[in-house]
Amino acid sequence: MHEEVVAPPVFGIRQQNALLRSVYNWMMLGLFISGITAFLISRSSGIQQVLFSSPFLVWILLIIEIGLVFAISGGIRRMSPAQAALLFILFSFLTGVSLSFIFLVYTSHSIAVTFFVAGITFGVTSLYGYITRANLTSWGNYLFMGLIGIIIASIINIFLHNSIISWVVTYLGVIIFVGLTAYDTQKIRRLGESAGTVDKKVFDKLAVIGALSLYLDFINLFLLLLNIFGRGRE
Repeated sequence: MHEEVVAPPVFGIRQQNALLRSVYNWMMLGLFISGITAFLISRSSGIQQVLFSSPFLVWILLIIEIGLVFAISGGIRRMSPAQAALLFILFSFLTGVSLSFIFLVYTSHSIAVTFFVAGITFGVTSLYGYITRANLTSWGNYLFMGLIGIIIASIINIFLHNSIISWVVTYLGVIIFVGLTAYDTQKIRRLGESAGTVDKKVFDKLAVIGALSLYLDFINLFLLLLNIFGRGRE
């Protein structure tokens, strides 16, 4: 016996669409900031030399970015919408700084092509997460465990330099972040169903935290695909 699927009321659909529009607007702003920052820094040999001459600075930058993700995710309830937005913009900027290295490693053409492929993949997967009637909640635990697994494997491979582990992590990572894109989109859609019962401040904060989730999904998917399709500079 199949459970009858009840369509959400028109008001709920409007709220879902409103929240998703806001989420995607913030996400696109974040990607724009990161992309422009990465491109401009890649054009400055002086800044590049300062940033990447010392692994210590790279690790510091990475730790700050991770700290901002936890700060936004863990402190979103206590923040004002303006504070959450400011931290998201700062995170996007710092991510752009750390991503500037790709212009030194890969050709601009391969970066552009991979960005297009990542965009299409992300868009189709996110659309699936929005329109599917299947409940993707059960995916969450498996995807999270998979994510932890590839993070641990990546850290270990820093010392092993094993090409097989690197490729396994890359391809598994693509699968995991494709799944996370669909999962996060459905989660945001469901949040939108109840968005009509919250005030504007909460709505705005939901948009920022949703944008952060999808931004991270896209960036990681892009970098993994770049590792597959990217063409090195000669």
